[in-house]
Amino acid sequence: MQKEKEVKLSLAVLASGIMSFCGVLIETAMSVTFPTLMSEFNVSTASIQWITTIYLLVISITVPLSSYLIKKFPLRYLFIFANVMFFVGLLSDMLAPSFGILLLGRFFQGLATGIALPLMFHIILTYAPIHKRGTMIGLGFLITSVAPAIGPTYGGILSTNYTWHSIFLLLIPIVVLSLIVGLYAIPKIPVKTEDKLDWLGLIGITLVFSGALCFLSNLETFWSLAYLAITVIGGLIFYRASKQNTSPLIDLSLLGNRQFRLFLFAFLICQMMLLGISFIVPNYIQIVKNGSAFESGLVMIPGAIIGAILAPISGKIHDLYGAKRPILIGIIITMIGWGMLSTFLGTIGSLGIVCGHIFYMIGIGLCYSNLMTVGMNQVSKTLQNDGNAIFNTLQQFAGAVATAVVAVIINVVQKNSHLPLQASTTLGSKLAMFFILALMGVAFIGCLRIFSKPTQS
Repeated sequence: MQKEKEVKLSLAVLASGIMSFCGVLIETAMSVTFPTLMSEFNVSTASIQWITTIYLLVISITVPLSSYLIKKFPLRYLFIFANVMFFVGLLSDMLAPSFGILLLGRFFQGLATGIALPLMFHIILTYAPIHKRGTMIGLGFLITSVAPAIGPTYGGILSTNYTWHSIFLLLIPIVVLSLIVGLYAIPKIPVKTEDKLDWLGLIGITLVFSGALCFLSNLETFWSLAYLAITVIGGLIFYRASKQNTSPLIDLSLLGNRQFRLFLFAFLICQMMLLGISFIVPNYIQIVKNGSAFESGLVMIPGAIIGAILAPISGKIHDLYGAKRPILIGIIITMIGWGMLSTFLGTIGSLGIVCGHIFYMIGIGLCYSNLMTVGMNQVSKTLQNDGNAIFNTLQQFAGAVATAVVAVIINVVQKNSHLPLQASTTLGSKLAMFFILALMGVAFIGCLRIFSKPTQS
């Protein structure tokens, strides 16, 4: 009986993880097609990044809502709804005749992933024993981390030999598989709650994320100030709603926990690295090195595979020996690898990028999932859904911010440096990478201080 429960738990995680896998796969698969799509739809570098940003923005808004949805509806029903939305998104993008329809498809995919991702971690946090939590969270990250590994190559092969539309077509059988596994493994457990949806909080958080991303994407224009004002207003609305509502969208009291806050910050910087490099490398290979979409995807696959494989292994290390060693060692390796790649970008070819990417992804594999595990270990059982929502919401938002910031920095340098396109793209990429590296340095200092305390291991 116990064995059957463990098998169903793993299959439930797998089923919800497959949808997250598909979402991230398309996200990174499409990144190698950006130069092609810019030409086909006649849009700029700053505009094309909305293929990624709109997807991550919708997830960032949907994930906080998931905390309420999980209490309100059976997990099985939420899972089915997410599958249907993802299928609609795939069809919309596969048949997209315009850039607007392409973004609409990404909207539906973001909605589905925004439900599936917290659903997967909710199942782990609710049903997995505490002594296996690190391993199970690592398994969840393995499922979603494999996608960046094969996404660029998957997208490169299809867009080079066929058309970018086929990227979406071939995912339909995978979504069907997810539905079949989920219907078997995810039970129909009735739920009872008297909580009401915090509509004011939902409006506030929508304004925050939408305004912030529009602000970052339009830093060069006068409208950036208006978007900044929207962000601030949204933040005030969300904060007030969280204080006044007895059942807030997200319980912000969690952010008062210093350790939770610090591990969350370090986790988000890792996410910024993963999404930032997925934008930088394909554009660098194709614009600076005149490589193909296939080549730009191929250079990222070895490092991404290593990072994905290390996720459950590092989770097991956490369960056996604690969080200190995998997290601190992982961040150090990450900073060394990222720093070398940032420094030598422009003087190295594809092989050098592969080596640098592999090195820093070893570090990401050691620390990334463990940062979420140790962060969630700071949260009481009654606030697990809120902690899960905060991690998953800000994870996707950090990815959107990273893509937007990197795109803006590169775009600004391309327009204002008076250098040739190849040289300005390289310089912009290096500046963006050094900016993210500095943030990781701050995260490392914070983690080091916490783990230096006798009570931390």
